[in-house]
Amino acid sequence: MNSDYKQVESVAKSSFEETKIEDGFLILAFKNDESITQSLAKEIDSSFLQFHFCIKGSSKFVFNQGRYTLDIHEENSLLLYNPQRELPIDLQVEPNSWIVTILISIKKFHGLFSQEADYITFLSEDNKDKKYYKDGVISPSMAIVLNQLINYNLNASIKQLYFKGKAYELLSLYFNRSEEADVEQCPFLVDETNVIKIRKAKDIIISRMAEPPSLQELADEIGLSLKKLKEGFKQIYGDSVFSFLFDYKMELARKLLEAGNDNVNEVGLKVGYSTSSHFIAAFKKKYGTTPKKYVMSLN
Repeated sequence: MNSDYKQVESVAKSSFEETKIEDGFLILAFKNDESITQSLAKEIDSSFLQFHFCIKGSSKFVFNQGRYTLDIHEENSLLLYNPQRELPIDLQVEPNSWIVTILISIKKFHGLFSQEADYITFLSEDNKDKKYYKDGVISPSMAIVLNQLINYNLNASIKQLYFKGKAYELLSLYFNRSEEADVEQCPFLVDETNVIKIRKAKDIIISRMAEPPSLQELADEIGLSLKKLKEGFKQIYGDSVFSFLFDYKMELARKLLEAGNDNVNEVGLKVGYSTSSHFIAAFKKKYGTTPKKYVMSLN
């Protein structure tokens, strides 16, 4: 793979890092914190799978000298693979946007999932020569790993090891069976009405995170049985209702702390904790550090 990388605009408020994990396995991280669009280009040969994750803002992929474009927006992912032709990265990163990309050769990827090839559709014998495209949503658990990658500030000597672990974690979360509705295994989700109800349940717990309803109250409010609420929520969002809400609250708290407009107590209140001690304990449980130390580490 040609590793030449061109950054058309070069500004202090933007940064690009390419980290080689091992042969056939790379991570690209780009933060455009400027007020202008940044243009990026990288040659990628046809043997590579491309996993693109938009953490913040939005970006546009340009193909065939601008004849075709593909947008990727905040909290969304894009998987690209075409064994028949090269898919060079020609990316327009909008102002205040962050992108993380994992590039992994199909040979390396097969090695990771050799025992699960029947489960991942594009690894099957019938599909090995077919191009593949898939967009998806970044789950809260994936968002945590992505932010750890793009905000890396540990000792440089462990960076490659750290990134390797995080890349494997991210791919594991991406292919977590429970995060995708498999209609063959879960006929319950064939009914789009039920899917809409589950999404409504998610919106309800987020909007009332300070005092969320009980599971039974939530089931009653959306018009599903408790059993279907639990099963459906797990299928769509890859987690139980309250585990999902906890991850969501901690991710929101982390973003508020990074923004720097609120102190620890105020952030705790905004994500539904009436006392700062409860918030600090929850944050430490999730991230292994206190909110105050996390803010200090950003500086």
